[in-house]
Amino acid sequence: MTTERRTNLGTQDRLAQALLDGAFLRPEQLEQAKETSQRTGKKLQEVLLEQQYLTAETLATVLSFQFDVPVVELRQFQLQPEALKLIPAEVAREHNVLPLSIDKESLRVATEDPLNADLMDKLAAISKMKIRPVLPMRGGLKEMINSSYKATAQIEQELRKAEQQEAPRVEVKPTLETEAVAKAPVVKAVDMIIEQAVRDRASDIHIVPRKEDIKVLYRIDGILHEAVSLPKGIHQALLSRIKVLSNMNIAERRRPQDGGFSTQVGDREVNFRVATVETQFGEMAVIRILDKSVSVLKLSELGLQPGPLQVLNGLLRTPFGMIMVNGPTGSGKTTTLYAALNTLIGTGRNIMTIEDPVEYHFEHINQIQVNRQADVTFVTGLRAIMRLDPDIILVGEIRDAETAGVAVQAALTGHLVLSSIHANDSVAAITRLIEMGIEPFLVTSAVVGSIAQRLVRRVCPYCRTMTPVSAEEAMAYQQEMKETRTDFYAGRGCNFCSNTGFLGRVGVFEVLGLNEKIRRMISQGASAGEIRAQAQSDGMATMRHDGMVKAKDGLTVPLEIIRNVFSIE
Repeated sequence: MTTERRTNLGTQDRLAQALLDGAFLRPEQLEQAKETSQRTGKKLQEVLLEQQYLTAETLATVLSFQFDVPVVELRQFQLQPEALKLIPAEVAREHNVLPLSIDKESLRVATEDPLNADLMDKLAAISKMKIRPVLPMRGGLKEMINSSYKATAQIEQELRKAEQQEAPRVEVKPTLETEAVAKAPVVKAVDMIIEQAVRDRASDIHIVPRKEDIKVLYRIDGILHEAVSLPKGIHQALLSRIKVLSNMNIAERRRPQDGGFSTQVGDREVNFRVATVETQFGEMAVIRILDKSVSVLKLSELGLQPGPLQVLNGLLRTPFGMIMVNGPTGSGKTTTLYAALNTLIGTGRNIMTIEDPVEYHFEHINQIQVNRQADVTFVTGLRAIMRLDPDIILVGEIRDAETAGVAVQAALTGHLVLSSIHANDSVAAITRLIEMGIEPFLVTSAVVGSIAQRLVRRVCPYCRTMTPVSAEEAMAYQQEMKETRTDFYAGRGCNFCSNTGFLGRVGVFEVLGLNEKIRRMISQGASAGEIRAQAQSDGMATMRHDGMVKAKDGLTVPLEIIRNVFSIE
């Protein structure tokens, strides 16, 4: 038995007794957590947090008193760049440690395993300093490590090397690359750009040529942030590397191209969808990140209020008809559709999809990828699906009249059809079908429901505090909610949210179930405004109202609702 194993066993036993003595845990909870810990090999404290038997704050407090280890509030701690340099990023991520500051000959390190003697010895050997472990007060250590270690300096360093070299000739597929190519500075730099984007929770990477340089930007929580500025001289080598990865034509620069690739980032498999186009200063590339390790959410986890969630669940129990999810690009439509499909798996029905691209693979669903070179489009794919005895069909997107017509016919012939469509709100999605040439009487017969949604930034839970808002925000809230309020939860900015005050996003929804009154109005050619007024009279909560409820609950701020939703009404 190693020293580390003995230490960990002693730590866990003492921790367990302290939690029982302080009445933080019931005996049956402790026994269940111990059994899970032995079965999975995870530490006891890790299991206790996963099972939500304890909060991170309670656990840190108990550990601090029991083992005389100080605690630190990571969200407020000012990291010293000199401390970060003493522990390499790969070591910090592997052992879940974060160097915080230097005090004479000691290095203060945040860790959730402060009594692991072997780990402390390893960190001391690497840093050549005495290690002073501290416990993070409210958890979030992994998030803090990812936000603290940035690859921007290394990216610049590698690409400045490449600027002095001739761009590597790469004529082989990425899976067959030679060792020389794999070690090229541009190859390393592209890898680091991708890895940093995934760690920063980016949804897209923009590589934008300017007159004097190249900007790499990450879209995080819907907002573009500049990550690094690169020398202009490596532009072509950088784009060539991305094209090789994506199976594009590296010799073609004038025409827009699309491609994609998959790779491992840490222990996660991630898909990337790539598009390039020529701009005034050279080719621009946008890389969409499709993280396959992110599990499909349940409908109850999307942010739907109880009323709209009940309506949506009712729509999904309909044996046939068409349900549309609408909103602009990047509003989370695919996530909602996948969550809906997830509730329908295991119902003894044949579920088939036609998508572009297939973003998440379901084990029990038959999914078809659009492939225009093989003449597999939404229309041809949907027609093929109709001959394969489907019960439930997902159409990734209705883009044109022909696809809309086939989807409506599928709904009218006894199938439950789910699809996304670009429209401003739930009513506009219905009028959009009519504008595409679908007769109103067919729309009223086929469509059973329409869901509109947006994504707004979520207030950072680590640094949120009650804050006065602007007069514009207060007035918008008062107009919608019919009550006066001037203070809302907002993020001050901390280490976890990169001082933005926001961490992640939450959905804002509008769920319309078609009843007989609304069907009659559609058939009679009523305007979108009239239909919306009737839907609200019947109890439909608009996205504006749903957003303000979320602001009231402290999930977002009124300004986010104004920025993302108000313009549509």
